[in-house]
Amino acid sequence: MTDNAPKPIGWFQRLTQGLSRSSKQIGEQVVSVIAKRPLDQDLLGDLEDMLIEADLGPKAAARIAHAFGKARFGKAASDIEVRQALADALAAELLPRQGRFDPLSGPRPYVVLFVGVNGSGKTTTLGKIAANLTAKGARVLIVAADTFRAAAVEQLKVWADRAGAGFLARGTGADAAGLAYDALEQARRDDFDVVLIDTAGRLQNKTGLMDELLKIVRVLKKLDPDAPHETLLVLDATVGRNALSQENIFGNTAGVTGIVMTKLDGTARGGVLVPVAQASDAPLKLIGVGEGIDDLQDFDAVSFARSLVGLDPAPSETP
Repeated sequence: MTDNAPKPIGWFQRLTQGLSRSSKQIGEQVVSVIAKRPLDQDLLGDLEDMLIEADLGPKAAARIAHAFGKARFGKAASDIEVRQALADALAAELLPRQGRFDPLSGPRPYVVLFVGVNGSGKTTTLGKIAANLTAKGARVLIVAADTFRAAAVEQLKVWADRAGAGFLARGTGADAAGLAYDALEQARRDDFDVVLIDTAGRLQNKTGLMDELLKIVRVLKKLDPDAPHETLLVLDATVGRNALSQENIFGNTAGVTGIVMTKLDGTARGGVLVPVAQASDAPLKLIGVGEGIDDLQDFDAVSFARSLVGLDPAPSETP
């Protein structure tokens, strides 16, 4: 690398860039109001309204406003003081919902089921995870069980080739559960470490979709009572509070064990991650802020909160 070559951008910087629209909506708006007025009940009410408008949800907004009410700002609070207090309050909301996705620490083959509506970034998320795992030396089998969309199968094949992963698909309209069963059989026979299974996301046919997901789970358990070992629900941040209804539909039926929030760089309302995380029984495990393979990373509540309000990384974080 020459001296003039651009330096690689670290994850925190990519996260901050990806959340820049949201930080303007939340951090800058809050600072512009709170740094100029005494911290009284009217101001706390305005703060709560701003947080609700930023899609943080009424419950989280009320708790954050209450936390601000306990803050001991001087007569003229600085920009940094206000942002730090807001970041601390946001992190406190999210830390209990922070989870970890680590398929290489579990049994072999480790089966991961991906669920979510079409267009949520589910297929791309699966591909990024596959590339990350194969880069670590894992043998990965990608399974195209969204058998109703030829485009999804083709997209997965591209990701499999790019990642150097195995790939299994059937013709359009094939039985998704049967394909999943055959995939797990093959993975056990051929010593794959991880099986990543894409599924359909046709919410216009909710009952049929959920029946299909439940059938996939049932047939996997015939081979391994603990499979799938992980069921990741992929949600698109750009749909705002509609993500909450999607979490409710899938979370109540599909046995979701982790949430992935994608496209946080495409919205000014990244705060929706807060009510989604709190509404789900499953923890938030991964977030995405771009199209690159490295733009999907483990969710870290403190880093997310600081980026969301436009703060630099904490001393313990790597820039």
